[in-house]
Amino acid sequence: MHEDVYDVYAIEYARSVRPSRDYFMFPDPHDGPLPIAYYVWLVRNARRTIVVDTGFSAAAAAQRKRELVRDPLDGLAALGVAAHAAEQVVLTHVHYDHAGNCARFPKAEFVIQEEELRYATGPAMRHRICRAPFEANDVADLVRANFEGRVKFVNGDTTIAPGVSVHLLGGHSGGLQAVRVNTSRGALVLASDAMHFYDQLVLDNPFPIVVDMPRLLAAGERIQTLAPGPDHLIPGHDPAVLALFPRAAGQTGIVELSAAPLAPSPLHGHGRWAR
Repeated sequence: MHEDVYDVYAIEYARSVRPSRDYFMFPDPHDGPLPIAYYVWLVRNARRTIVVDTGFSAAAAAQRKRELVRDPLDGLAALGVAAHAAEQVVLTHVHYDHAGNCARFPKAEFVIQEEELRYATGPAMRHRICRAPFEANDVADLVRANFEGRVKFVNGDTTIAPGVSVHLLGGHSGGLQAVRVNTSRGALVLASDAMHFYDQLVLDNPFPIVVDMPRLLAAGERIQTLAPGPDHLIPGHDPAVLALFPRAAGQTGIVELSAAPLAPSPLHGHGRWAR
């Protein structure tokens, strides 16, 4: 495989079912129960392995009443990646479901937007509503990693490896970033929480955890410009991803995003791809 072309995997590690009003800013008249999936991602080729996000622990799952499907590190291990040996981890942001378990990656360099860690350690955390998606221990683990010289701060759009770039979005969190990866089927965009569900874009109905509304809306537009087509834009929490892409490692809940999709994305005919 060429140095700047990668395989990309989504690993479901937890799930939950909650009222749809918890996920959309504008109310659904039916307000029925809606499943949400929690993922970490793996980007790799013959020369390089990059973990994207680290999930949360069993303790955090119990505290927040989430069903832990597998330890995120077991999901990585199923693809042949040992957390203790991982060299690079991209954190899309520092919310509890994306940046737990960092202490279990003792050799890794963590790539994070400087704006995100500044927000997560800044005066906004005095306020309960602002700190609700964060875990103090997760943030402290990143501060410790920084003291060990293992945090790579980026500011804005940055190429972190041949064929892999991060893109500052903000909106949902202070320094949320998306990850763009070259694959054999074109550039793939891991939107993370710039688009929790496909329906966020299809219905033009944002997720209700917001730091900056104009930036949140701009992030939704930006991720579309980063993706060459609707099948290349991957939401951060949609269970539909597991049905749209082929299973990997012979395991339920692990799919290969760089493979040809099994069905068209729900984004066809919507957003910048509207007919």
